Amino acid sequence: MDTQRRGVMLVIASPSGAGKSSISRSLFGQDPNIRLSVSVTTRQRRTDEVEGTHYYFVDVPTFNRMKTDGELLEWAQVHDNFYGTPRAKVEEQLAAGNDILFDVDYQGTLQLYEKSRPDMVTVFILPPTIKELRARLERRAQDSAGTIEKRLRNAKIEMQHYSEYDYIIINDDLEASTQKVRSILAAARLTRPRQIELDNFVKGLQDQIDSL
Repeated sequence: MDTQRRGVMLVIASPSGAGKSSISRSLFGQDPNIRLSVSVTTRQRRTDEVEGTHYYFVDVPTFNRMKTDGELLEWAQVHDNFYGTPRAKVEEQLAAGNDILFDVDYQGTLQLYEKSRPDMVTVFILPPTIKELRARLERRAQDSAGTIEKRLRNAKIEMQHYSEYDYIIINDDLEASTQKVRSILAAARLTRPRQIELDNFVKGLQDQIDSL
């Protein structure tokens, strides 16, 4: 059987330090069929950024028009800049059978639910303990003590929304957790709505019976 497949929108979320980024990097390294969702933004392009690879850069009037015309699956304002997910680019990838990985928080996930729930599979990553979460944040050596405390307070808010996700993984082992996400994605790829040529395949099997 060789049928076409519609792609999956894979959302992985977690409190900072719980392992979302590490799991995502492992997925990219193991599966060439996964694409990262590329956002549209009103932020100025940095010298090392490539249009269409890091972001799609637009001005504020263009962003507002896209928002008004329903061209964004989700959007948010971060400080003085706007970010959003362009609907047409996502649909193009899904139709081509490519899976898209989304890096959005629970607010972005809820917006995606409103417009694209049938295409989505969502995973929330939890730390095994808060002590371990703090240790991971400290080992990264990227944040001040004050920033780490802020991240821990934010983690409490983010974890309040765990029940809004399809799957929950307690990340006490990175390799095992990555494998669990891969299994979730593999199962999502096999659901009936994803296999867009399945009706024709089954009809062909039935016709073979009739011709016996």
